[in-house]
Amino acid sequence: MEFTAKQIAEFIGGRVEGNPDATVHTFAKIEEGKSGAISFLSNPKYTQYVYNTESSIVLVNDDVKLDAPVKTTLIRVKNAYECVAKLLQMYEAARPKKKGTDPLASISASATLGTDVYIGPFACIGDGVHIGDGTQIYPGAVVGDGVSIGCNCKIYPNVTVYEGCRLGNNVTVHSGTVIGADGFGFAPNAGGYDKIPQIGIVTIEDNVEIGANTCIDRSTMGSTTIRKGVKLDNLVQVAHNVEIGENTVMSAQVGIAGSTKVGSWCMFGGQVGLAGHIHIGDKTFLGAQSGVPGNIKGDTTLIGTPPMEPKAYFKSQAIFRKLPELYKQINELQKKVDELTAKNNGTAE
Repeated sequence: MEFTAKQIAEFIGGRVEGNPDATVHTFAKIEEGKSGAISFLSNPKYTQYVYNTESSIVLVNDDVKLDAPVKTTLIRVKNAYECVAKLLQMYEAARPKKKGTDPLASISASATLGTDVYIGPFACIGDGVHIGDGTQIYPGAVVGDGVSIGCNCKIYPNVTVYEGCRLGNNVTVHSGTVIGADGFGFAPNAGGYDKIPQIGIVTIEDNVEIGANTCIDRSTMGSTTIRKGVKLDNLVQVAHNVEIGENTVMSAQVGIAGSTKVGSWCMFGGQVGLAGHIHIGDKTFLGAQSGVPGNIKGDTTLIGTPPMEPKAYFKSQAIFRKLPELYKQINELQKKVDELTAKNNGTAE
């Protein structure tokens, strides 16, 4: 499909500078631009590329000032990054969706499928499963007994959804993710450990996206809950009975221990670790590799282990780098103090 600069500007509320009839049919990074592609410029570090890019159209912010003429057609908008996201969503929605059930899929006779559902080869759909309209189950995915999946979901290859779990509408789960495996529950005894049965489920609300190879454990009792709008990156671990609030986002390798409650609109950088049975308030922003041993009230930005305000953290790191030198100076001072003490004691005698 092709779109003109004029059509795109009307869709995103932008202003055309250049040829309104310039057409595009694909996307490209501004430094790798090519004819027929649309690019965007939101980071000033990439401004140099706008002058020579081969892209037919470039989205730029209203406040961008250029020092020389450009050959591409510009569309000026308030926020180029947000606008390109909208265009990518439109592009994705225009792509044809797969429909129908492959003969190599295993589908229980008691499962109910909505309209325009796709079940790929070697996917396995268990007893009593309900799959909503327009949902796509890709090859090799396993949907356990009694699972409910809403409308317009995408379950990518080799995802496993254990029995009884609940997924809302517009949920995307990327390859290799496991939803509803047993929580890590063991009771020590004289001879080792007794497994504590995990009889709960996982509930995932609407508009959630879960990255590849992420694990969300079922609860001991009740439900591990992922609220609407949550976005989890690859390789995230969510333990049993955890609750993640609405529109919270987590980067790769975040780990959350059992029964922790995370508020809404939080943002966690890569490799953040949260202890169990704690509460993280709304709008908590944690820098990468932060380790959180206790509660956080929210409306704050923290980094480090234990987490602290960024300014204090970076000051502490500056001091930490000097510790070997400071340690040497302290030892030298201690020797001088000992020498003076010994000398004074000798004088006193």
